[in-house]
Amino acid sequence: MAKKKTLYECQNCGFQTTGWIGKCPNCNSWDSLLELSNEQIEYLKKTSNKKRVTSKAVAITDIKSEEINRFSSNSKELDLVLGGGIVLGSLTLIGGSPGIGKSTLLLKIAGNIANNGNDVLYVSGEESASQIKLRGNRLGANSKNLYLLAEINMENISEEIENHDFSLIIIDSIQTIYSNETPSVPGSVTQVRAVTFELMRIAKSKDIPIFIIGHITKDGSIAGPRVLEHMVDTVLYFEGDSNSDLRLLRSFKNRFGSTNEVGIFEMDSSGLRDAKSMSERFFNKESLQAGSALTIIMEGSRPIVIEVQALVTPAYANPKRSSTGFDTNRLNMLLALLEKKLDLPLGTYDIFINVVGGIKIQETSADLAIIASILSSFRDRKLSAKTLFIGEVSLTGEVRDVPNMLQRLKEAKTQGFTNAIIPSKPIERLEIKSYIANSVEKIIEWM
Repeated sequence: MAKKKTLYECQNCGFQTTGWIGKCPNCNSWDSLLELSNEQIEYLKKTSNKKRVTSKAVAITDIKSEEINRFSSNSKELDLVLGGGIVLGSLTLIGGSPGIGKSTLLLKIAGNIANNGNDVLYVSGEESASQIKLRGNRLGANSKNLYLLAEINMENISEEIENHDFSLIIIDSIQTIYSNETPSVPGSVTQVRAVTFELMRIAKSKDIPIFIIGHITKDGSIAGPRVLEHMVDTVLYFEGDSNSDLRLLRSFKNRFGSTNEVGIFEMDSSGLRDAKSMSERFFNKESLQAGSALTIIMEGSRPIVIEVQALVTPAYANPKRSSTGFDTNRLNMLLALLEKKLDLPLGTYDIFINVVGGIKIQETSADLAIIASILSSFRDRKLSAKTLFIGEVSLTGEVRDVPNMLQRLKEAKTQGFTNAIIPSKPIERLEIKSYIANSVEKIIEWM
């Protein structure tokens, strides 16, 4: 008798092996390899042996540039993250924690585009059409051009798309859709891969932008194979605390724009909408106390004034180091620098850092503000509410310049600040006093 062929596939990354192993060597996940059935193995052979269309190499100078066609989603924040608007024929993946606003945002966008006279298809594999309509009433998104389809079969979805000319398609969510041609359960690696390939074919062949909602795992990554993120054109992640009304939409991959931009939304009774004003969303001049310092960070092309808070208290056992919104490793580095350069006994103190508003600092320009807040709490001395601290601190105690300093100072002037502690004089004269602090010791002198 012929020996039965076995094949195991990782449900996290799609890695395949002929023998079972407890830990996937590709993604290091435990107990994620499942044995494929004979039908699944035959399907993989069938799809991998398909004839490929060969093409000849062409000189890059002979290739004609194609213009990227976009249209607005009627949401300034989403357009900013996407690089200027929705690209025709693009495939966009949106992930985030449950209840953070993925479906709410896309239904609102679908309503905006439908109200402009364009037909939009919203496919839901998790909710009924009546449930979506109720949410649409609350969002003010219901329109005669918005079509709802409660379906999880990919062949039925494709047939509906073929019979109608849609301007936008939304899939909620990719883990619930399955294909009859794939012998596997919905949400499996094989199904997610096959369904995404079909959606990509539809998007590119019909020039229809498609948005896909993806579930996330416990560690915060999108569930399913990693190839899912490689296949799509854009990957967006929602960030923020579900208990807060603030949501951040960050781009991690974008073939048609920058990955540095961040969209800021706020949740209210009418759903998720663009944040109208970011001034004073992350700081409060009136309640600035000892241990608080203000700085300006760049989120993409947007300068945002934020407040960082420090709490320094005597430690009764092992000193604790904790930070929310700021890298803990970098905090430990700054504390070691303060002990060496300023001879401060911080090793016997508990130190806690918090960034107001739930925003996460991704750059080094807030180093100076972190140090200022620590010194302010340590000495119990209140800092000026009209002063900003901007600069990167090196391991030698030197304060260095950061990018877009002029843009940051212009925003500071707009917000009513009068003083700025920076590493060097700005190249352009502004109506804001700049105090030069090129070393950590100068902060002590200024305070």
